[in-house]
Amino acid sequence: MSRVGKKPIEIPAGVTVTLNNNTVTVKGPKGELSRSFNPEISINVEENIITVTRPSDSKEHRTLHGTTRALLANMVEGVSKGFEKNLELIGVGYRAQKQGSKLVLNVGYSHPVEIEPEKGLEIEVPANTKVIVKGTDKERVGALAANIRQVRPPEPYKGKGIRYEGEYVRRKEGKTGK
Repeated sequence: MSRVGKKPIEIPAGVTVTLNNNTVTVKGPKGELSRSFNPEISINVEENIITVTRPSDSKEHRTLHGTTRALLANMVEGVSKGFEKNLELIGVGYRAQKQGSKLVLNVGYSHPVEIEPEKGLEIEVPANTKVIVKGTDKERVGALAANIRQVRPPEPYKGKGIRYEGEYVRRKEGKTGK
């Protein structure tokens, strides 16, 4: 049995969930998310609890069961609290700044790198070496954070680059001299 799939999802105050066939729409104080799910998995909304059930114990239904429940829980959490990813820039002269809604990164290239967030996502720069990506959709927040990190991933010799806050980068020893 899927332990994740069996766990019911509590709907917090201020969040409404509407179910139309296999499309679920979740509205809350932070925004609105909508997603279509596989019609074989049944989703029930009763008062302030969402439950997900599967028709059989086949491998396909077991995988869909846990995934559907996790996606629904992320939607509910996203519209009520929101998601954020913290990134830090490590390296001499590496800095980030905001110009309008754009993020401008100076990370050792001959040119500054500009990143425009898509609608529904927000980028904050509290310090010139810290970047925070915020939004309601966990998948899109993670994807934008990964794209920012991809501009200059951390390297193992000096540890320079853009990394997630708290990310451990295994360091390597350099060349030994003769």
